[in-house]
Amino acid sequence: MSEEERDGRLEGVRVLIVDDDRDILESFEYALESEGAETFTASDGNTAITRCEEHKPDVVVLDMMLPGRSGFLALEKIKGHADSPCVIMVTANEGKRHQVYAESLGVDEYLLKPVPLGQLIETVERLAASRD
Repeated sequence: MSEEERDGRLEGVRVLIVDDDRDILESFEYALESEGAETFTASDGNTAITRCEEHKPDVVVLDMMLPGRSGFLALEKIKGHADSPCVIMVTANEGKRHQVYAESLGVDEYLLKPVPLGQLIETVERLAASRD
């Protein structure tokens, strides 16, 4: 493995991953860390908001259906200021109404589960680059 491959294409990118499904949380975390990202996790909407304030991520991967505070309510808080991170909402819900609502709240990307890990990595990379 070359040094460039070992560093990964997400080197220096801070990502908050929010999902109440432990398997999804761990697979997303492993995939992003293997590309060099620094990751933080949360399993509910309230913790997501707290971790966002504490760690100032570049990108948030946010599940829609969360305990405590829905992904929509968390999204409102996360995107509510000038230096907000980019947000990728992930959901198994295929309804267009939910996507339109998420977009109205400022979501940057909307991906349907199951999200291929390669697509997740590419999306995080593109959004992180757009913040530079």
